[in-house]
Amino acid sequence: MATVNNCNIPDDLHYLIDKHVWVQRESDGAALIGITDVAQKLAGKIIVVTTKKVGRSLTRGQSTGTIESSKWVGPIPSPLTGEILAVNQAPQDDPTVLNRDPYANWIVRLQPADWDGESGDLVTGSDGVEAYRRLLEAEGIDCGS
Repeated sequence: MATVNNCNIPDDLHYLIDKHVWVQRESDGAALIGITDVAQKLAGKIIVVTTKKVGRSLTRGQSTGTIESSKWVGPIPSPLTGEILAVNQAPQDDPTVLNRDPYANWIVRLQPADWDGESGDLVTGSDGVEAYRRLLEAEGIDCGS
C-alpha cells in the first residue's frame, strides 16, 4: 500500500480517481466497489450509508448508493456498468467503518457488463498511485490534516 499526502492508496485496486471510488475484481469476474481513504477524509464522520437494491442494473456513473456525513451528502458513483449482486450491510449498520477502513468495507458487489471495455478508464498499480498523487497535490488534499 502506498501513502500519498497521508492518504492510503492500495496499488492492487482499480480507481476512478476523480470520483474517489475503488474497484477490486474478484476471481469470478464480479467487482467490489467502495470509497477511497480520500473520500472518507473529505466527507468527515460518515453517519448514514444507503445503497441501491440487489438486482438493480446500473450504468457507469450512476449512483450505487449515498453517503451522508456531518458536512456532506453525496452519491457513490459506479465506475462500471452492471448489475448489483450484493450489498455490504456493515457500512449501513455502522457507517463509521468507512472512516476506519474504507478498503475493508466495500459498498456493493457488481457483475460488470463490459469489464474489458470499461476498465480501461480505471487506473491501477503504480500508475494509479501516481495519478492520485497528482490529483491530491493539485487539489491540496492531505488526509492527515
